[in-house]
Amino acid sequence: MVRRRHWALGLLALLCGPGSVPVHATEGGASLYLPGLRGPGAGIVPPPGFYFNNDFLAYSGELSGGRRIQIGGAVLADVEVEIRADFLTATWVTPFDIVGGRLAIGASLPLGVPRVSAGVLIEAPRLRRTFAFSQRDASFVVGDPVMTGLVGWDAGKFHWSVGASVSIPAGGYEEGELSNLAFNRWIGDVFAAATWLDLELGLDISGAVGFEFNGENSDTDYDSGNAFHADISISKNLTKEFSVGLLAGYYDQISSDRGEGNRIGPFKGRAAAVGATAGCNFTVAGTPVSARVRVLREVEVDKRPQGTIGLFTVAFPLGGQTHSAPAQPQPIRVRS
Repeated sequence: MVRRRHWALGLLALLCGPGSVPVHATEGGASLYLPGLRGPGAGIVPPPGFYFNNDFLAYSGELSGGRRIQIGGAVLADVEVEIRADFLTATWVTPFDIVGGRLAIGASLPLGVPRVSAGVLIEAPRLRRTFAFSQRDASFVVGDPVMTGLVGWDAGKFHWSVGASVSIPAGGYEEGELSNLAFNRWIGDVFAAATWLDLELGLDISGAVGFEFNGENSDTDYDSGNAFHADISISKNLTKEFSVGLLAGYYDQISSDRGEGNRIGPFKGRAAAVGATAGCNFTVAGTPVSARVRVLREVEVDKRPQGTIGLFTVAFPLGGQTHSAPAQPQPIRVRS
């Protein structure tokens, strides 16, 4: 029952961290990393089987004070961004043993409606024009698919994993449009995560670190810099089904943006976000389901939009039941 109740927490953090949600930093203020998403259970890989989770993102932020940003080849100021998007993720935790750990492979596809408005459109060289009036753009778009692979281990209450994600520039990117969910550049992210989980106390302490490698947008000739990111969370089960916790995330771009299409200079973004989370486990027609809500506020931001992140996640195993984990010193116990 404990294993059945707690399988989903590792799944929620499994593929939703690096490789899911474009919100902050680099070209257009967009990054593969979302602060706080690798929260409770970040280091846990669930038992072998097939899983599905849906993440709904609501983000609202702004870049005010005359600060400039470049989106789709256009240079803008006084920018407001709203994103309502869905991220569909399918995961296969394989039965294969990799140096004593479980191998997991997954794929994510984002789709939704980014809304971008600018008080001033300063320059749009691709259109061979310069503007001095407000500009707005909103449309339903499909983002770049993301592939993730990782390996996870367990030792008593301690769980850890390492992995990598790749964002493939195959989404519905439109040059010159402000409303894009696709990055239109190759992005790689390597990460490591760890969780200390005490089921008797109902206490989860998790953390994750990663490094993001950005390629060049071939349409805009904009080469985004690389970045370091980290997350930490503490959560407590108030009942067998319900938990609450605190989250924090940090993103620091360590190399400057460059490229022939860069018209805003050595752009290096940084942000910190803090917030809270609540999770609930329940059963639908015999299938264990986990739901989690996260809300974070960006409290320290440099050269990027500053705003509020809201994320609602629902996850469940395909086929209705999880499978037993392969033999190991301690059985995996995953929770939400």
